[in-house]
Amino acid sequence: MNLKRAERGGKCAGFTMIELIMVIAIISILASIAAMNYQHSIWRAREAVLRNDLFTMRSSIDQYTLDKQAAPQSLQDLVEAGYIKAIPKDPITTQTDWVTEQEDSLMAIDQTKPGIVDVHSASSQVSSEGTAYNTW
Repeated sequence: MNLKRAERGGKCAGFTMIELIMVIAIISILASIAAMNYQHSIWRAREAVLRNDLFTMRSSIDQYTLDKQAAPQSLQDLVEAGYIKAIPKDPITTQTDWVTEQEDSLMAIDQTKPGIVDVHSASSQVSSEGTAYNTW
């Protein structure tokens, strides 16, 4: 870019139109790259929250089952028993619409009642890993 200023009638001349267009184009390119990186980091954060929520709920289901000798019949049972404070929102669907897996098999010898054994996201969207969130 030509940053020299020519003297005209005692006043400094401004930048040329080409110089201004080039600066605006460079700023636009940098802003679009930053926006894409920001969106990508948002999705990575949501995926990390989903992994953490699934881990917490799964371990709470296991603890509840072993402590009570009966699997929880709903996620609300975990809240009422104090294993989790509240049912978290799925960060992908932004709802508390978790899909639970119920099985008739027993986890422990002294378990008396089958129920929830696993929990998944209700979203069928594909993750950054290429797998659907509802398979995690």
